[in-house]
Amino acid sequence: QVQLVESGGGLVQAGGSLKLSCATCGRGVGINNMAWYRQAPGKQRDLVAAISRGGTTADAYSVKSQFTISRVNDKNTIYLQMSSLKPEDTATYYCNARTLLGSHWGQGTQVTVSS
Repeated sequence: QVQLVESGGGLVQAGGSLKLSCATCGRGVGINNMAWYRQAPGKQRDLVAAISRGGTTADAYSVKSQFTISRVNDKNTIYLQMSSLKPEDTATYYCNARTLLGSHWGQGTQVTVSS
């Protein structure tokens, strides 16, 4: 069983920065790709950024140069550095991990950007 725990969300003013963390708990399970998604109220959950075990990243077009995903493999932890935040970045941010057992989700962390 893989458990994902996100942290780092909160309330920030427009133009500010936040760094989200996602720690994984689960022994003997190989974790492959990991990613951050976000879901605003009334909207679908969208991919923000993904990173492979080898460090290859992919970012959604809407957040390129604004968000940076990173990973520490020996800790099975990923981060999302968010800068120049805008009110439209307000959402619940979810961590996702892919293993041979399937796709796993965290509970989410709320990010609210005030104007």
